[in-house]
Amino acid sequence: MKRKDLVIGSIIIGSFVLFLGFLFLAFLGIFSEDRSASLDFGEKVAIIEVHGVISNSANVIRQLKKYGEDSSIPALVIHIDSPGGGVAASQEIYEEINKLRKKGKKIVASMGSLGASGGYYIACAADTIVANSGTITGSIGVIFEFPVIEELMKKIGVKVEVVKSGEMKDVGSFSRPMTEKERKHIQDVINDTYDQFVNVLVKERNLPKEEVIRLADGRVFTGRQAKELRLIDELGDLEDAIDIAGKMAGIKGRPKTIKEKVRRVSIWDVVLDGLNKVDLINNTEILLPKLQYLYK
Repeated sequence: MKRKDLVIGSIIIGSFVLFLGFLFLAFLGIFSEDRSASLDFGEKVAIIEVHGVISNSANVIRQLKKYGEDSSIPALVIHIDSPGGGVAASQEIYEEINKLRKKGKKIVASMGSLGASGGYYIACAADTIVANSGTITGSIGVIFEFPVIEELMKKIGVKVEVVKSGEMKDVGSFSRPMTEKERKHIQDVINDTYDQFVNVLVKERNLPKEEVIRLADGRVFTGRQAKELRLIDELGDLEDAIDIAGKMAGIKGRPKTIKEKVRRVSIWDVVLDGLNKVDLINNTEILLPKLQYLYK
């Protein structure tokens, strides 16, 4: 066999072995998700993170369903570090947590630096809410906002023509200010959504509606203030919340925990994130009005 053929053959074999190695590592990474905790026998406390602005509920609900079906997990800690976000997304997570409570799972909400508006809404679904003394929470209320770029459009010579089926069809258009009739209509929508938030607090926190309305003007509280106002139950950090969840579930000693493994960021993630941001700039969705439980 010629030397050239040996070199080519070695390169091909080496490349194939390297490819198999990458496949093995990828498989190992997928297989090892939650492995360190799942191989342990006995009951465990699952931790689910709700971090950042709540724009989509799918990932959190997926985890809630997964751990809800696991008989070795009698308790969950929802670790919240969020200013809130979309009304519907917050409500979906709240409802899913309530389903787990009805199944007998014990739920503890642990708030980090921030657990406000929609983040607090989600926390209200828990059996017990824990916050640090300096946690920012509260901001109970609804906000509806959209940019109005009418003057800018005039300067650059852009005009928007609208043909609509009804008077209210383009409420919240970025190309013009609201009319008084539109503003009243949106205020009615906000009032109804706000009332839903208030009723959750009345139900879950066992507070008189008049007291909730007095507090629910959008203001924020520290964790210590929130405890005095009965908006939370205990002062403490995530470790304290885990201990509380373990005791509520009847787990003896320090409970073992399980949490989804955070996938490492690859170069492709960075590239795709950049492309998504460019796409977002070109996407008119950023100009659409949004109904939010959000601390601004």
